[in-house]
Amino acid sequence: MTRILVDLLEKELGYSQQDRAQFFDAAQNARLVADAERYYRAMYLGAEESWNQRDQHMFNTLQNILDEPGPQRKAVVWAHNSHIGDARFTDMGQTRGELNIGQLCRQAYGRDASLIGFGTHTGTVAAATDWDGPMQVKAVRPSHPGSYEAWCHQVGVERFLFDLRAGRHDDLRQVMSQPRLERYIGVIYRPETERWSHYGYATLPDQYDAFVWFDETHAVTPLPTTVTAGEDETYPFGL
Repeated sequence: MTRILVDLLEKELGYSQQDRAQFFDAAQNARLVADAERYYRAMYLGAEESWNQRDQHMFNTLQNILDEPGPQRKAVVWAHNSHIGDARFTDMGQTRGELNIGQLCRQAYGRDASLIGFGTHTGTVAAATDWDGPMQVKAVRPSHPGSYEAWCHQVGVERFLFDLRAGRHDDLRQVMSQPRLERYIGVIYRPETERWSHYGYATLPDQYDAFVWFDETHAVTPLPTTVTAGEDETYPFGL
């Protein structure tokens, strides 16, 4: 698959003159397959390597999109806090050697990148118990004492936004600069082991440029879909 990708890129000028959008889609599909091969190989070597491969692919995809011709190119990336917040100021970066798309964006774009996190105290979430497990609507446990979420809950305001950029509210940044527990809920949520499986230490003012708070949230409602019979479109030639 890497050979196909190289061949596509070598013929980029000719293909793109015919249909730039179709060439971009084809090149991205080839990159995806090549990266997927490396990713699944890395899964056997350890969690850090596979995680880093995945977020590096996210960042490379973002760069490729931004490199496409167009005036004043901008992009909004919607991802879990563990991917968006700068990993260098979290347990995942400091103790496990993991990077993420937020860190890579800051390193590449500086102040032109804005990292925005979200937090909640309680409510419900749509998540699975295990990978490849069915989606369930689960009750979110009240935030752990001593966490950033518990600190925000004690403010007593239903929803608000912290502007954490340097020079805006430095007194607030100083108050929040002591590392605290932060909760991460993603595809998987296991409330019975929440402290160990969903919390890690972080420095919020360094991790994000802004933090949006909703004291109580509710699970997303899936969009209606149509189930078709037969094999998935990627089997065996859909790639």
